[in-house]
Amino acid sequence: MIRWLEVRLMNVPLLDLQAQYSTIKDKVRAAVDHVLESQRFILGAQVSALEEEIGKFCGVPFAVGVASGTDALLISLKALGVGPGDAVVTVPFTFFSTAGTIVNLGARPVFVDIEETGFEMDPERLSAFFSRECTFNLTTRKTVHKASGTVIKAIVPVHLYGQCADMDEILAIAQRHNVPVVEDACQAIGAAYKGRNAGAMGDLGCFSFFPSKNLGGAGDGGMIITSNPKLAEHVRLLRAHGAHQRYFHSIVGFNSRLDELQAAILRVKLPYLQEWSNARHENAVRYGMDFQAAGLLSQVKPPEVLPDRSHIFHQYVIRCEMRDDLQAFLKAQGIGSEIYYPVPLHEQECFRSLGYAATDLPRSHAASKETLALPVYPELSDAQRGHVVASMAAFYRGQR
Repeated sequence: MIRWLEVRLMNVPLLDLQAQYSTIKDKVRAAVDHVLESQRFILGAQVSALEEEIGKFCGVPFAVGVASGTDALLISLKALGVGPGDAVVTVPFTFFSTAGTIVNLGARPVFVDIEETGFEMDPERLSAFFSRECTFNLTTRKTVHKASGTVIKAIVPVHLYGQCADMDEILAIAQRHNVPVVEDACQAIGAAYKGRNAGAMGDLGCFSFFPSKNLGGAGDGGMIITSNPKLAEHVRLLRAHGAHQRYFHSIVGFNSRLDELQAAILRVKLPYLQEWSNARHENAVRYGMDFQAAGLLSQVKPPEVLPDRSHIFHQYVIRCEMRDDLQAFLKAQGIGSEIYYPVPLHEQECFRSLGYAATDLPRSHAASKETLALPVYPELSDAQRGHVVASMAAFYRGQR
């Protein structure tokens, strides 16, 4: 353990993209220059190549680049026919776009709570929702929410922080009720569940290439993957104003195309992704050992890797006592941290009309009050990690 006095002035950002860039700068600049020389910026060779490479990486035949992770969710739901008067089941402990895209299509988000020991959708809560609150119409073969009369058009499990939801159970429930599944894998590219890749298990899977992601671009970007050729074709149509041929529109779509510059940068980074994810995992393991050595496990609960799942640690999120005071103390020591997410979606002002109380989804509410993300990026040094742990130990000693 690095002593407190030795590390008190060290700076530890939550994420250090400069450190990553310094190792691949020449390759990134060469890739960008190649695109600039070509003067082809939209849906060119770089996007096509990245789509093929992401498809192979995830083990699916189809990948379609879009403008952002949010658009990946929006277009996936649209491709499944989600629209006004429909309902989509998801979790409230996630980034806003998971539910925002549902509402932007005119549909209603229905929230089920997260797992007791993790942050992913709880299959038991999902099953209970369908059993108690829905009915299956044998004629239309659609599941209908009894209270609102809306058709359940999709289930959106979220692979939060880089760990997959319990997909076998979720997919079995979805099949029983004839409801398609869209995986929100925006934080989980490279994670796996029982040997299957995040995003590749449902009808459609969604990734984000926001700069802070494990595979991040130099701006917004996203990808939709699927094994269904009809859905892939529909997604391609939707991302480009509903036209396969310029000026000939078979449907009304969106302007959501991954650009060539982002694709070129992501192609440089993709071969490093597994190495970076392994380094994040190693930092996570060492945090756990350091917490134990520092006697912090009574105040700090490290993230748990759940059965049959790998974890890429997009975020390293602990549960801790006196969370807000701890965060303020860490900031004073030059240590970055973040609260993901301080207000779960069912408690957001804009969703008040849905009628949820905070206590309706107690696990999500508790997580919003107890969780804190610590630095876990691949380039994090032993000394920096030691500073984080020593600072936390000093904080909790001061509370005794």
